[in-house]
Amino acid sequence: MVERQKQMSRDKVSRLVNWGHWFAFFNGILAMIVGTRYLDTIGYPDTIIGWGYLAISTIGHFSFLAFMVYLVLLFPISTLLPYSKILRGYAAIIATASLCILLYDTIVYDDYGMHLSPFAFDLAWADLGTLLHGTSYIATPIAILAIELTAANFLWKRIDRIQKKHWGPKVVVFVGLCFVSSHIIHIWADAKDITQITRFDDTYPLSYPATARTFIARHGLDGEKETHQPADLVTLHYPSSPLQCHAETKQNVLLITIDSLRYDMVTPDTMPFLSEYARQNQLFTKHLSGGNQFASGMFSLLYGLQGSYQDAVDFSVTSPLLTQTFKQAGYQMGLFISQSDMKEVTPEAMMQDFSPTVADDTDSNARADIQLTEAFEQWRHGQQGPWFALLDLKSPENYDTPIGFLGVETIKAPAGMKPAERVLFNQYRQSLHFIDKLLANALDKLPKDTLVVITGIKGKVFTSNSSDARQDLSPSNVHVPLIIHWPEGKPANIQYRTTHAGLVPTLMTQVLGCTNPATDYSAGRQLLHPDEQKWNYVGDNKVFAIYQPDEITVINRHGQYYIYDVDYQRQLPKKLSAPELIQVMRESRRLYKD
Repeated sequence: MVERQKQMSRDKVSRLVNWGHWFAFFNGILAMIVGTRYLDTIGYPDTIIGWGYLAISTIGHFSFLAFMVYLVLLFPISTLLPYSKILRGYAAIIATASLCILLYDTIVYDDYGMHLSPFAFDLAWADLGTLLHGTSYIATPIAILAIELTAANFLWKRIDRIQKKHWGPKVVVFVGLCFVSSHIIHIWADAKDITQITRFDDTYPLSYPATARTFIARHGLDGEKETHQPADLVTLHYPSSPLQCHAETKQNVLLITIDSLRYDMVTPDTMPFLSEYARQNQLFTKHLSGGNQFASGMFSLLYGLQGSYQDAVDFSVTSPLLTQTFKQAGYQMGLFISQSDMKEVTPEAMMQDFSPTVADDTDSNARADIQLTEAFEQWRHGQQGPWFALLDLKSPENYDTPIGFLGVETIKAPAGMKPAERVLFNQYRQSLHFIDKLLANALDKLPKDTLVVITGIKGKVFTSNSSDARQDLSPSNVHVPLIIHWPEGKPANIQYRTTHAGLVPTLMTQVLGCTNPATDYSAGRQLLHPDEQKWNYVGDNKVFAIYQPDEITVINRHGQYYIYDVDYQRQLPKKLSAPELIQVMRESRRLYKD
């Protein structure tokens, strides 16, 4: 009798487990249906290979998620509390909650471009009234619960009949093949840079497709290939409205960018020429770069957009509207850049409107900078019509000076620096003094009616660890000088905060005669007027900072955030300032909206 009761108990548990597997599979199908909402945000595939990968990836991923929910939350109850009515009700509630979370994630992803995380949840909670409209947030969970209860009872009554058909092993094999195949295909696509596949990497929540890099590392093979970042292929409206531009007078424009130029180093004892030049022209004292790396800083300067757009696939074939418009207006376009910086240009089309002169800086950045300055001077003399030139100098990035260069006297480094940092500080000053002499030589020969813009691509932190520098979003790494010489303009010391993104609307309006609102093509506002916006975005789409009047919030790609004081000296024990950050996330999606 006891054995028979044990057998009956085992049979009951076995029946509940079988039912649980089919209930999980059913919810996997529902999750796939809900998951199609992500495609409304990121865009549907436009190739057969894209549709094929998306199909097997969707089946494998959502079936796996449904099974994991079952394994963690339902399977233990099946063995500890083997009562079908209780289990069915409990399972329906768990499934309803899971699908509602998934639905909420699709809403957050559509609005902010990211999945739920502590950071995204804080934003979404503060913006709940905007995200959830009408009464659907009440009716939808009730409808889902009704479907789940119906499905739970339907499957329970027919579980024996389903088992007799032996469909289970076939379904498991099919789903398993989809799951494994999607990862294998993604490894191939990542290695071959097949964007029709890799662009879906971040589409689904908790999705971590295997990459060529992880495969190589796992199998002990050599290789330094970097993981490709997914790119959003939704049609980018850049500009959001056709440009209306008409330049009445075509003045020559020279944009000089200096990699790693800190604002606090433009002083009479380090850069005497540039400090005097700034005093005689328009100096923006609270100017921020758009990023802490060459690519993000240059992107914000030429595209006028925040770094969250940097990986947009459209920009691999779309050059900045600034350079497009100059070229269409009949300007000759000259680019003078070192080989190493040219390799860092991202996206690919950023410099395609220019005729480039590239200097080999393998042995010396300083020698390359001299060659580029001389090449610009020769090119300028050969121009018959209006021209726009970008002269990019890199020596300060690597503390470089020419052989035999006699620089400035060593001074005492700021308090708090380590011994190695003090050495780098003074070597950095030597490099800046060398750049100062190059600028003096180049600018003294320019016609007075040339519009000149001088700025740093990014700032500089005194470390030899490149990883630390890439993560550092402090003012030292992003506060750069901006000096503009307007022909017949008056000296001015601008005290309000400005950013790289403001240069595009300034030149488009003041030089090219564009009448569109700046929001049609830029995240910045004209530099000549204070901006009412109380926040500034600095960084790319992986790690970025939000600069606000009283604090700096640093956010990484995992949604972790840290809030610092304005001097970046101490971390503040406070929560996110949600209203401004909601605006930040919406700005990152604004040009993708229909």
